[in-house]
Amino acid sequence: TELTGYETIKREVKYGEERSRIDLLLSRGDELCYVEVKNVTLGTDDGLVRFPDAVTSRGTKHLRELMSMVDQGHRAVLVFCVSRDDATHFEPAADIDPVYAKTLIQAKAHGVEVLAYRLRIDPPQLELTIPIPVQIESPSGI
Repeated sequence: TELTGYETIKREVKYGEERSRIDLLLSRGDELCYVEVKNVTLGTDDGLVRFPDAVTSRGTKHLRELMSMVDQGHRAVLVFCVSRDDATHFEPAADIDPVYAKTLIQAKAHGVEVLAYRLRIDPPQLELTIPIPVQIESPSGI
């Protein structure tokens, strides 16, 4: 529901100073919303899910690009799609990639919106179902 009301949706649009490709570019008149989507599979027995599962310089680059879009007056949203039915809360995997985790903290403070949802996979459909609380300010391992 956080991303409804836009008139157009474009996929894989080149943008930013680092020439990234945004997963979704939403627009309504002159208003632009840049949406980056990440798949989350790493989890623990207590319902904690984490991203990334390996060092991701590309993911860090995407965060910098999203912050740049906020600086230009646009909306920027990072959506973590969690492919686990047992997920109850999300945090960055700072022990795996501390640079990504610190950049994610900066991005959120900078105005990048961060969402996490469980993803129901029923081929050929994918459906975002339950929102998952996001703990970014002080993840484990930082």
